[in-house]
Amino acid sequence: MAGSNASSGSRSQSVSGAENQMRWLLVVSMAAVLANRGLAATEAQCSEILQRALEAKNPETRKQAVVALSLAAGRGPLFDQLEQMLQDKDVEVRQAVVASLSDVKSESATAALRKALGDTVPEVSFAAAKALWARHDQVGRDALLSVLEKESKSSSNFFSKQKRDTLRMMHTPRTTFLFAVRQGVGFVPLPGFGEGIASMQGILASSGVSGRASAALLLGADTDPGTIEALKDALYDKDSSVRAAAVHSISLRNDPALKKELEPLLYDDSESVRLRAAAGYLRLSSIEAGPG
Repeated sequence: MAGSNASSGSRSQSVSGAENQMRWLLVVSMAAVLANRGLAATEAQCSEILQRALEAKNPETRKQAVVALSLAAGRGPLFDQLEQMLQDKDVEVRQAVVASLSDVKSESATAALRKALGDTVPEVSFAAAKALWARHDQVGRDALLSVLEKESKSSSNFFSKQKRDTLRMMHTPRTTFLFAVRQGVGFVPLPGFGEGIASMQGILASSGVSGRASAALLLGADTDPGTIEALKDALYDKDSSVRAAAVHSISLRNDPALKKELEPLLYDDSESVRLRAAAGYLRLSSIEAGPG
């Protein structure tokens, strides 16, 4: 009986904590919306609610405040404070800052994301690189290319060797897939051909995917010759998920001239790579043959 009461009490505390957290999120979100609408009577109150949350000792509260600020205007004291939160000691808070800055299309937000590339934690800097890439910023593209391509390439100097190695081995969650789909990845769909969404989802089906594979997927539609060469090199990466991602991206470029690059992969040790290479080869052959 006592054990049952203790268990019930524990569940009650857990529910209570979740409810308190939800209430905080609703309060902070409403404050951000009201501040964004510029209601003079409540502006000071909203700013105070958000400021207190940003300065809270609880990192979850700071994180919720940062998330809520994505609803507010991309300028003013609170936005300046959002940029300063890139220095927060909590990694999840800094990741949330990058996510919120990604929603703000301004020069100051872009500059802040560039600063975030220098974060000592790979997950934060990689998130900043993806956000910059999504807004077609050259710095973001160079950062992703540095993760993907070989050591000897000039852009591999973008990050230090130690950090680049960490980024390459880092496993990113399935949210990378959602991010890529939301941004459209940049591929131009062809009538009568699949867009490869299931293929991409299959590559990301495990608990995570390496930074190199993620970069290969995200950079797939980039037309710079250096990116194309990096994708060709990735076809021979020792990590099968990277090879599969490279096959996927090369196939979706819809360039029959790249068909010969896929031929050796038809004999790859990995079934995932072989099957994508076969499908990609047929896709490019069909494009080459034209409507018929």
